[in-house]
Amino acid sequence: MRYAELGTVYRFERSGVLHGLLRVRGFTQDDAHIFVAPEGMESEIIRVIDFTVRMLRTFGFEDFKAYIATRPEKSVGDDTMWEQATQALKVAADKVNLAYEMDEGGGAFYGPKIDVKIKDALGRLWQCSTVQFDFNEPERFDMTYIGEDNQAHRPYMIHRALLGSIERFFGMLIEHYAGAFPVWLAPVQAKIVTITDKQLDYAKGVQDQLRAAGIRTELDVRSEKMGFKIREATLEKVPFILVVGEKEAQQGAVAVRERGGKDLGAMPLADFVTALQRLIRERSTSHELIRG
Repeated sequence: MRYAELGTVYRFERSGVLHGLLRVRGFTQDDAHIFVAPEGMESEIIRVIDFTVRMLRTFGFEDFKAYIATRPEKSVGDDTMWEQATQALKVAADKVNLAYEMDEGGGAFYGPKIDVKIKDALGRLWQCSTVQFDFNEPERFDMTYIGEDNQAHRPYMIHRALLGSIERFFGMLIEHYAGAFPVWLAPVQAKIVTITDKQLDYAKGVQDQLRAAGIRTELDVRSEKMGFKIREATLEKVPFILVVGEKEAQQGAVAVRERGGKDLGAMPLADFVTALQRLIRERSTSHELIRG
């Protein structure tokens, strides 16, 4: 049985350790609670850790470290449960090729865990993802299930948070990309810049088509020089700037500039939409358009 929630939790952190989005007093966790029979524990842990690693890599994180925390001096649960659970964490990490270090005695009193820590822009490690066994709650709430032998058994309980603190994860994400998000994550994926007021109607039509295709877009029709508007869009780190002038309006095209300054020249609007949708659909961390 798997239950998931987005829950707000609070910690009275001392003012001296509060740190932007990375350490706050009130934060939201993508929490989940999984109840599993002992014989299904290992496969479930493999599934959860694989989910964690795929999620981190999808967001572009590759430089992270995992730590398996073992039984502390004061704990609940018998030796067999701790040994089985700790071994399941090791097997799962090996199966998904997740390198880890052992944190001897670093587990919670109620079970071993694996923590995944991500490096920030200064090389500091911050804990994000956690997969945690809990031997305490099933006992306290007298949880049982009926096994194949028609007898009552105690389930294993697993807590997992893929992102951890969503606020911290967003802080790490902003630092990781320095605000230059991949196109699938960018708040504005394309910005349309007009050369003169004569292209206003065409530019609005381009925006309508992009939005209809599910592309987040803004339109800059201010009476400013084109170079000024392009520089502003570049500072905003918009992945693609679409310049429309008289020639583009006549040809049903857009002149495409990548965020890094590369000028891709004019291309049919439909081709740009198709190429951009591919990048978004594949959640690519590259912003290089592939035509055709």
